[in-house]
Amino acid sequence: MKRKPTTVFSEWAATGRDEPMAKGHEVAVNNMLEYALKNKKNFSFIDAGCGNGWVVRLVKAHNDCAAAAGVDGAQKMIEKALSIDPTGAYHHADLSKWMPNEKVDVVHSMEVVYYLSDPKAFIAMVYKDWLNKDGRLIVGLDFYKENTVSHSWPEDCGVSIMQLLPEATWIRFFKDAGFAEVDAWRVGAKEQWAGTLVITAVKKT
Repeated sequence: MKRKPTTVFSEWAATGRDEPMAKGHEVAVNNMLEYALKNKKNFSFIDAGCGNGWVVRLVKAHNDCAAAAGVDGAQKMIEKALSIDPTGAYHHADLSKWMPNEKVDVVHSMEVVYYLSDPKAFIAMVYKDWLNKDGRLIVGLDFYKENTVSHSWPEDCGVSIMQLLPEATWIRFFKDAGFAEVDAWRVGAKEQWAGTLVITAVKKT
């Protein structure tokens, strides 16, 4: 029986599967952060779907980071994040409804957005309610149409919500939200693996 993503990932946190998952995303995330944080000074940051908080902790250590927070729908992931980093800003909430107290300069999301029932609405909300002017959204996806090896994941993982969309659709979501300077590339492509699809853009208004 398929279950909600937040239920599955809470279970992964409880059984330690979050750690190898983070390790598997490390190369792509480092690529994304290097791009998104380049030349940023005194920036604020949100990791949308932060899991056990490893990206938040990484960014907090950045010399130019003023504030870094994480939000995730899986309660046990947030509990784990707080157990590792008790003074950290980690929020247990439904990503599609949560609002930050203050807008930020960078929103990062790795392997999360396609678990939402309406990813287009989420991207529009980040644009409108999460980002400062000149703020950047950067998203990494392994589950997308062109990466054919990923198509079996909903069955393999028993997850009820996974939006299998082509790269062009994800790019359109960013443009429809109002983002400018939309860019996309793949990280770690090899035989039988199309790579992590990275999409990023800037809020200019």
